[in-house]
Amino acid sequence: MGVYVIAEAGVNHNGSRNMAFQLVDVAIEAGADAIKFQTFTADKLVTKTAGKTEYQKQTTEADESQYAMLQKLELPHKTHRELLAYCQRKGIEFLSTAFDMASLDFLVRELGLKKLKIPSGEITNGPFILCHAQYGHDLILSTGMATLSEIEEALSIIAFGMNPCAIESKVPSRKAFQDAYYSPEGQRALKEKVTLLHCTTEYPAPDHEMNLHAMETMANRFGLPIGLSDHSQGVVHAIAAVALGATIIEKHFTLDRQLPGPDHAASLEPKELQEMITGIRRVTQALGDGDKRPMESELRNRGRVRKSLVASRPIKKGELFSTDNIMAKRPGNGPSPMQFWDLFNTVADRDYQADEPLTGN
Repeated sequence: MGVYVIAEAGVNHNGSRNMAFQLVDVAIEAGADAIKFQTFTADKLVTKTAGKTEYQKQTTEADESQYAMLQKLELPHKTHRELLAYCQRKGIEFLSTAFDMASLDFLVRELGLKKLKIPSGEITNGPFILCHAQYGHDLILSTGMATLSEIEEALSIIAFGMNPCAIESKVPSRKAFQDAYYSPEGQRALKEKVTLLHCTTEYPAPDHEMNLHAMETMANRFGLPIGLSDHSQGVVHAIAAVALGATIIEKHFTLDRQLPGPDHAASLEPKELQEMITGIRRVTQALGDGDKRPMESELRNRGRVRKSLVASRPIKKGELFSTDNIMAKRPGNGPSPMQFWDLFNTVADRDYQADEPLTGN
């Protein structure tokens, strides 16, 4: 199974319907499996007095509230429907991350999405996680800013939400969540439905804080498929993550990094997105099945590259083979140098010319 690449449009449409459709075309051209947007209403997502993060201040109006910024980035439900229909016609999966209950309900009940993403900022929002789980769809859980214990608690809520009848208590509680997490049914649901994304929630994320080996830690701890939500600059970390076992790569992209808006500066431009996906596909092929064996192309080269035991000078019949008269040279169409000790101090069965492969006695 190949790596599932999500081209994260996010809010890089800047509230523009036309720009949103252009982003879909770029994702298709780059070879992405899915394009993902973000679905929210500012009124349900943030208070009117909430401040911005430092990276948002640097990429948008510094004195503007987070509420005002997000209002400009909302996509109407009508545009969602149009984008979904367009993606279906073009053969790319349409995804969107919900940031409030009403938006989640819209994505599932009206648009019919079967794959849901829980963003890093919601990993401690228990009621919201539970609502995602109760739909019973495939879930992608991003883990930026989270500890292992926070991830486990989120997974326990998901286990409960997907299997409320698997435990004695049907009433949501931390005890009920924990019981569900440790139940066979809960573990089965998690393994069938959930992928964990490692993430460093900074835009752009610095190299020394990417901590890609945390993917392996999560895979070992929870036994779930893992991936990377990559906020770093460039394409190298996403490709490296695939080599470390990532099954999903999510990466922000934009039409132009110079556009105004909170996420453009930390996003890939169209050519870079294509380069990343090409690199991911190549690395996926290169990983192979893990069975160490000669490849077909190697078998064609083996005889020319390996060596055989040959006469290093003319040898007379009856002469003892020794380091003085035998050596290893290419090609490998005679006895293997591994047979040196079998031939050493034995008698030549015939005359040999220099460079002639040996046959023993």
